[in-house]
Amino acid sequence: MNAQGDVMRKSKVVKTIVVAAIAIFAISASIQSSFAATKTTKSISKTTSAKKAAAPKIIKDINLFISADTNIDDLWVKTLVPAFKAKHPEYKVNVIFDLHGLHDAQTTAKITAATVLKKDPGIDIIDAGLTVQLGTSGLLYPVNTKNVPNLKDVPKSVFAAGQGGIPYRGSSVLLAYNSTNVPTPPKTLDDLLTWIKAHPGKFTYNAPNGGGSGYSFVQTVVDKFVPEATRRQLVADIHPELEGAWDAGLEVLRQLNTSTFGMNGTYPSNNAATLNLLATGQVDMGTVWSDQFTTASRTGAMPSNIKVAQISNPSFTGGASYFGVPLAAKNARGALVLANWVLSAEAQDLIMGGTLNGYPVIPLSKLNPALAANFKDADIGNLRAGYLSANANDLKTKWASTVPGK
Repeated sequence: MNAQGDVMRKSKVVKTIVVAAIAIFAISASIQSSFAATKTTKSISKTTSAKKAAAPKIIKDINLFISADTNIDDLWVKTLVPAFKAKHPEYKVNVIFDLHGLHDAQTTAKITAATVLKKDPGIDIIDAGLTVQLGTSGLLYPVNTKNVPNLKDVPKSVFAAGQGGIPYRGSSVLLAYNSTNVPTPPKTLDDLLTWIKAHPGKFTYNAPNGGGSGYSFVQTVVDKFVPEATRRQLVADIHPELEGAWDAGLEVLRQLNTSTFGMNGTYPSNNAATLNLLATGQVDMGTVWSDQFTTASRTGAMPSNIKVAQISNPSFTGGASYFGVPLAAKNARGALVLANWVLSAEAQDLIMGGTLNGYPVIPLSKLNPALAANFKDADIGNLRAGYLSANANDLKTKWASTVPGK
């Protein structure tokens, strides 16, 4: 697609939602109140003893919006933000959390309206699955190696895939299995589907709207029947007209209702519930996030006989996670300082070795050798991508209406 066509495409995407977005922005107070059940706001600032000199005056607030699972909130709140504050005490980071991205549509509309009306969206940097969608719509502040120097260490292909979003960590979904009962796990998706049917109740995946490990299983089964050209379009842009290609895969998933855990079309609610079923021996196999499984294994929450493997034809999804600076951000400058620091070796070591155990996005040679050794086989530039946020949300909705209990 040429540059003019790309601009027209982005303009079309923005125009399709701008009217609704303006209305939503006008009643943003009501939208914010609707977040109360799933959003927590934490203001993290440096504390000092009365006997010590006063901390440097806060000159900039950075509003960080997170739309993800609790482990990502923990990564920022417990690890990254305190370390950033130690390095840059002049900044104060306010974390706003939306569990599982339940309000992604409202957040997208709010950022869109703020951009059109030249208003402050109340978000300076956003870590969410919808970041790439915002970039596709031309709603992110342009970044490069001049305003984010550490981007020079990120693979160009991984950065380009973010449509203006900034990659800062990676992960993949894996097949966890009880090696005592399953000494040789399935190698391909076809093998896995055969195993599930032959061992009723011993495999599980969580509801896709409750966590990405279950969603990955759903997309992987669906992708088995989706032409590659169609899949690439669903990864890169909004294409509701292509969603009929999911029907064959959704039917396969519906037929698995009597074979998955519970054997009645019910599913664990989230990633943690799947991990618990594996840890307690209620199932022998399930889909898990690489980072969450590693954390559970390190802390002893996961028995040593539970192992992980990857399948093929197709593999489970994975790749980089992106944050971005909205074009309308009030404090884009501070947000870029935070973004650049997160791509530093110091921050990438924390992502590898902290509570998340995520894949780094910069060369292992720049990182702590002891930590990097755990990721020697991880290639963030060679992981199968998930769908664009809007398409992924549509797939979750279609799964919910056509699979459970059917």
